[in-house]
Amino acid sequence: MNALAAHIVSWLNSYLQSANSRGFVIGISGGIDSAVTSTLCALTGAPTICITMPIRQTKAEFERANEHMQDLQKRFANVSIQTIDLTLSFETLEEALPLDSISQPLAMANTRARLRMATLYAVAQANSCLVAGTGNKVEDFGVGFYTKYGDGGVDLSPIADLMKTEVFALSKALGVVASIQNAAPTDGLWEDGRSDEDQIGATYPELEWAMTYNGDPSALSGRQKEVLAIYTRYHRANLHKMQPIPVCVVPNHLKALLTQ
Repeated sequence: MNALAAHIVSWLNSYLQSANSRGFVIGISGGIDSAVTSTLCALTGAPTICITMPIRQTKAEFERANEHMQDLQKRFANVSIQTIDLTLSFETLEEALPLDSISQPLAMANTRARLRMATLYAVAQANSCLVAGTGNKVEDFGVGFYTKYGDGGVDLSPIADLMKTEVFALSKALGVVASIQNAAPTDGLWEDGRSDEDQIGATYPELEWAMTYNGDPSALSGRQKEVLAIYTRYHRANLHKMQPIPVCVVPNHLKALLTQ
C-alpha cells in the first residue's frame, strides 16, 4: 500500500471508530471514483458492502461495475457484493410523477441518483454501516457535478480532496481493473452512456486547471478562456450544493412575540 492510500485508510478507520459503526457501504457505478473508494474501504479490513444499482444501465457500465466488484471480493475477504436492480422502482415512480417532471430529462436523471442514495442508506442502516461518498475535489468543490441528496448524500468523503487525475493515478497503485482505468468518466445517469466531458464541455485536466487558475484572463488562449467560462458557469450555478443549507435566523425579540 502506498503512502497516500495508507493515509486515507487510516483516516477511514479512525472515523469508523469515532462513529461507532461496523463498516462501509458504497455504490459501484463502473467508474474510477467508486472503484477507488471501495478499494480504500476494503483495505481498512472492515466489512465493505459494494452495491451496483442498475436503472436502464448501459451494458458497458454494468459489466465494468460487476468486474470490479468480483475482483474486489476475490482480493478481500471482508468485501460482500450485491446487485439491486432499481429499474422497476424507478419506472413505478415515473408513473406516479406529474407529466412535467417526466418531461424534464435532467430531473429524472437526478431522481435516479436520489433513488440510489435511499437504497444505499437502507442497506447501511440495516448493517450498522456508513455510506462512503465517491466524489472527487473538482466535482464536489469545483463544478458541483453531482446530484444534491443523490450521490452527494453521504456520511464521509474519502477522496474529496483529490483531483480527478489524482484519483486515476491512485487507481493504478491500488490495482483497479484496467477496464475502469481506461473508461471515459461518466455519471451513469443517462441511457445513452454520455461521458462527463460530453455533458460539461471540458475534460477533467482542463477543469482542474481552471479550478486553480488565478492569473490574468486576457493572457489566455481562446480554448483556455472557453474552459474558464465553463468552469465559472458551473461553479456559480452549483454553489448551493457546496454550502450549508441556509437557515433563517430569527431574532429573540421576534420569538418572544410567540409567548405574548
